[in-house]
Amino acid sequence: MLKKIFLGTYTRRESKGIYSIVLDTEKETLEQLELLTEENSPTYLARSESKYTYTVTSVEDKGGCGAYDPEFTFLNAVTEEGAPLCYVAVDEPRKLVYGANYHKGEVNVYRILADGSLAASDALYHDEPTGSHENQDSAHVHYTDLTPDGRLAVCDLGTDRLYTYDVSIEGKLTEVSVYVAEDKTGPRHLAFHPNQQIAYLFGELDSSITVLRYNKEDGSFTPLQKISTLPEDFHEFNSGAAIRVSNDGRFVYGSNRGHNSIAVFQTENNGEELSLIQRVSSEGDFPRDFALDPTNQYLVCANQNSDNLTLYRRDSESGKLTMIQKDVYAPECVCVLFEK
Repeated sequence: MLKKIFLGTYTRRESKGIYSIVLDTEKETLEQLELLTEENSPTYLARSESKYTYTVTSVEDKGGCGAYDPEFTFLNAVTEEGAPLCYVAVDEPRKLVYGANYHKGEVNVYRILADGSLAASDALYHDEPTGSHENQDSAHVHYTDLTPDGRLAVCDLGTDRLYTYDVSIEGKLTEVSVYVAEDKTGPRHLAFHPNQQIAYLFGELDSSITVLRYNKEDGSFTPLQKISTLPEDFHEFNSGAAIRVSNDGRFVYGSNRGHNSIAVFQTENNGEELSLIQRVSSEGDFPRDFALDPTNQYLVCANQNSDNLTLYRRDSESGKLTMIQKDVYAPECVCVLFEK
């Protein structure tokens, strides 16, 4: 079976924009790298059920979100002065797109119009106190995506906070809860367990995963456990990056940029506890993103600095990964998105 994967990239060196590549599950190989469209550093991608693509974009000195039709014909871009986004997500029921602006500490909401293009709907900034890490000089919004019950969860690396917002049908945000992480955690990304009651918060700055209980009544999060993704004897630079949960909720995966590995955890007690079962090399430098295929039989990891993808076979019973292909060329790749 052939499975298409969309790749978001930086375009600082060799890359030209948004690419695709094919996973051939019979041969167990990645092949057929193709440039789909030229775009300026489309570092994160999201796809709607109608197969429209929404991406980070920047035009001259303005940054924002771009829209493409299913054939990757450009529709429009909504931009404003300043740096581009770092994360985008689609809200199908409300026909919205959410964007996280790291450099500006801003949350953006866009409406999806009838033709798939975008229009600005709402924006807000965080002004809470920041953490004490040198990278926490200001608010740094890094993630904007939905909770299982349709609220918006927002990770802010700068303020060490996880915010929860109610969202109106028009795309207006109302804050309902704020979880304050430990100082210097640097919340980057969030992933939910299939039971919808447990979430895993990846701390970029301290390379940690915090297990959180989610309360649907008020949108709050309560910490249950915090665990490192690194070996105890590793003291060099590292930053946590991507986090994924297996479809059955039995395993959690996190990538380490610096240690250049993927840490594999087994869940226990209905997702409330994590225990490390494996660390596997990313077979490249700076694994910024990775994704499990829809069947969870394979994992594809993108190494940003070494311009390569690594393909792993995943054991569904043990959760462990076995590398089966490396050195697959993908320039400056920082986002891996399987076609559903």
